[in-house]
Amino acid sequence: MLAVRDLTLSYGGSVIIPGLDLTARTGEVTALMGLNGVGKTSLLKALAGRHPSGGTTTFDGIALRPGARARARAGIAYVPQGREVFPLLTVQENLETGFACLSRSERMIPDAIFDLFPVLDQMRGRRGGDLSGGQQQQLAIARALVTRPRALLLDEPTEGIQPSIIAEIGRVIERLRAEGEMAIVLVEQRFDFAWALADRVVAMRRGEIVHEAPRSDTDRDKLLSLVSV
Repeated sequence: MLAVRDLTLSYGGSVIIPGLDLTARTGEVTALMGLNGVGKTSLLKALAGRHPSGGTTTFDGIALRPGARARARAGIAYVPQGREVFPLLTVQENLETGFACLSRSERMIPDAIFDLFPVLDQMRGRRGGDLSGGQQQQLAIARALVTRPRALLLDEPTEGIQPSIIAEIGRVIERLRAEGEMAIVLVEQRFDFAWALADRVVAMRRGEIVHEAPRSDTDRDKLLSLVSV
């Protein structure tokens, strides 16, 4: 279980998250929803150690050290909005950047990666910048999975992607959830996509959580009104 308590985050003098508690359980998808600018991406960056924050983050009750490297070594993988693949590196080399937080004995790309994303196996020698947006998104998720994460943070994985690959990414998330080995936190603007995958739903407004509950205990229309204009 990934848990954060009293998380605070600021950009300069602007307080983005004034103090927030969140729990994401292994074997579940926690869907984090809200309008643009409410702090969803900032929250993921804080969890991944990519932006300084206050509060305490724990995994299975053990406090995690700050910093992106320490969080990656602890098993937190972050797939950022915009994908951030290395455009001049090949698909194979992009995947191998995930080795940085692994011991030497673990530095191999599991066959399961190419089982999840067969297109990447066919494109190992192609540069990341030559891939389509959907293929880059698959590469970004695959690169995160190379690190053998216990928590996977996904920021807008369907942004700018064709419907066929959106459906494929949804199937990958379902499969990862079914394996029961990681907690998945999904930030997503496509309400129906997030709703269909979620075990728990969290709605944010102005840096605060205004709703958090299992999907089974959540009224769909009321949640939609919370996260829509």
